[in-house]
Amino acid sequence: SVGKVEMLDWDLVFNTTVLGKYHKVITMKQFMEEKADQIWPVGKRVSFCYTARNGKQENSCNAKDGSPFGPFWNHFSINFDSSEMFAPLNFQTDPSNLSRWKEMFPTSSYPVLAMTGAPASFPVQAGHVSLQRFVRWSDTWRERGREWVRRHLPRGEWLGIHLRNGADWDRACEHTQSSQNLFSSPQCLGYRNEYGSLTTSLCMPDTDTIMEMVRRKIKSVGAVAVFVASDNDHMIKQFRSQFKDEGVSFHKQEEDNSLLDLVILGQSSHFIGNCVSSFSAFVKRERDVSGLPSSFWAFQDMQSKKVEL
Repeated sequence: SVGKVEMLDWDLVFNTTVLGKYHKVITMKQFMEEKADQIWPVGKRVSFCYTARNGKQENSCNAKDGSPFGPFWNHFSINFDSSEMFAPLNFQTDPSNLSRWKEMFPTSSYPVLAMTGAPASFPVQAGHVSLQRFVRWSDTWRERGREWVRRHLPRGEWLGIHLRNGADWDRACEHTQSSQNLFSSPQCLGYRNEYGSLTTSLCMPDTDTIMEMVRRKIKSVGAVAVFVASDNDHMIKQFRSQFKDEGVSFHKQEEDNSLLDLVILGQSSHFIGNCVSSFSAFVKRERDVSGLPSSFWAFQDMQSKKVEL
């Protein structure tokens, strides 16, 4: 753990062999230990950002300012010697944009592109969703998920649900009144809102909506248990009170571990997620690759109404 930010090696969490089927792969640790001195020596380390970021230096990426930026680079003992702002270039992979990158930043002068943020758009572009098939949990983490389920859930079918309900999320959901899309909402509404409109209930479903949908899915799946992941309120007491006579148990991790939450949710018989949440979106993409069913709070109700109309 570095400055309260835990650093995990990528290949301990994800399967680099599977990722390597899409593109050549080297871990950051391996690169720094075996390649960096020759390819990216101290004194020639440049950070890249779209425009200058606020921080100690003017007209700089200030790549190490803030968290998790500083702790990440410090973990590998990296300091930057200069900055490059790459606007108006973007992360589109069309030939025109790629050729402009090569013209502005030729590999002879810039052998490493060290970005201050993820070199991808948010939310994930429609054309990139299928790449999830190359992002697979490591055997260790897959087994950690299975072991948690074996130890804590009764045998039988079970639901995995994600409740995004922290104070920050409540404020974020206020934007549903003025936006067509918000965060990962294209995963259920479509990238052109072809499947529906953004509503507050999609972003922050009320208790009645949650209880009704859980009840419906318990019945359709034949679930004997429900696993709950949340950033704030897991609502375990409310669930147990609501379903106390129905032979269904409700569970959460004793200690918060968001990665393990993702693994477990991906293994459930049925998953109910938040349409707007990127956390739910990761689970949904993984399950789509595996052909496992998922749904979203308040969204199926909207679809039903559409059909009836």
